Amino acid sequence: MIETYLQPLPHGITLSCRATGSPGRPVLIFLHGFPEGAFVWDALLEHFSKDENGGYRCVAPNLRGFERSSAPPNVAAYRPKYLVQDIAALVAIETGGSQTLECLVAHDWGGAVAWNFANQLPHLTKRLAIINSPHPGTFLRELTNNPAQQQASAYMNFLIRDDAEKLLTSNDYERLWGFLTHEFTGERPTPWLTEAVKDQYRDVWSQGLRGGCNYYRSSPLRPPRPEDPAAAAVALPASMLTIAVPTLVVWGLDDAALPPELIDGLDAYVPDLTLHRVPGASHWIIHEQPGLVQYHLSDFLRKPS
Repeated sequence: MIETYLQPLPHGITLSCRATGSPGRPVLIFLHGFPEGAFVWDALLEHFSKDENGGYRCVAPNLRGFERSSAPPNVAAYRPKYLVQDIAALVAIETGGSQTLECLVAHDWGGAVAWNFANQLPHLTKRLAIINSPHPGTFLRELTNNPAQQQASAYMNFLIRDDAEKLLTSNDYERLWGFLTHEFTGERPTPWLTEAVKDQYRDVWSQGLRGGCNYYRSSPLRPPRPEDPAAAAVALPASMLTIAVPTLVVWGLDDAALPPELIDGLDAYVPDLTLHRVPGASHWIIHEQPGLVQYHLSDFLRKPS
């Protein structure tokens, strides 16, 4: 059974969470991306909480701005330091403040938070697992220098528009369904997107979309335009890019928004890297090949940290 609850954090933010497994067990935390919610991890929450699969305490928060979590109106509230602060506070609560997270697992925007978390607070997690979420170093490189990546990420400049939320909501979220069915998939079939799953998405989106769009508004890592240098004006020092914890990266190679060039050179930033390239999978690999994601994560968790 998946437990749902509102978790207040000491700094005034509340995260709506989904969890399995008893408190006090080794902890896994799962971070979703846009335009999703914590429910996308349900199968993994149930799997890894079973004794035969590790018996973990598994927690998937809805990130700030999503579903029933706090959604500050100020765009600056979605900068990386605040998103990392939320997860650090959740780790402290779930581990009793005296233990280390077994693994932080993340996809898409959740991965952006997780890369920053592992860089800034490596002592708080033994491992990092990333699924189709670009490392900031390779993403900045491709956004700045690769016209194909700039074109693939052009949707970001739509999501920062003042009217983005209104346009995304119109006609029963027509544009958001497009993200799931062709924008990031290369037009592959999406049999996983059943009517029941669509209703789960509608429940998340009906709580408001401004928070999710504010992630894009708060970040300069988007394609440059004549009126906005965006990524071209950013320089990140090596100290902000190095990942010191063992890291698993699972990458669907048919991701139309985040092509495989983004994993080229990743080992320069992540010395202890386990990389699995998955042909025939898109950005939504968690839904398309859940068994494979589960297999790679299980294997990774069995290795010494």
